[in-house]
Amino acid sequence: MSIGKKITALLCSLGLVAVLSACQEQGPAEKTGERIDEAIEDTRQEVEEAGEEMKDAAEKTGEKMEEAVEKTGEKVEEAGERMQDQ
Repeated sequence: MSIGKKITALLCSLGLVAVLSACQEQGPAEKTGERIDEAIEDTRQEVEEAGEEMKDAAEKTGEKMEEAVEKTGEKVEEAGERMQDQ
């Protein structure tokens, strides 16, 4: 191999190493992109948790409403019985 080809191969190798090294380092845009991705994931998790809490609260509210309706029905029946007894 001639000296010129060796120098060309060496320069190409050094260029390739430089390009690959530059690709591994994150610039401001990549760092910002990662932060945005993390914020989106955190928000998704919080929304999911809030949805579960709302679901639980709605179920409890439904149960309380059923109890109230049942008690109201019982009171109406009692009142009707008292009216018939009079």
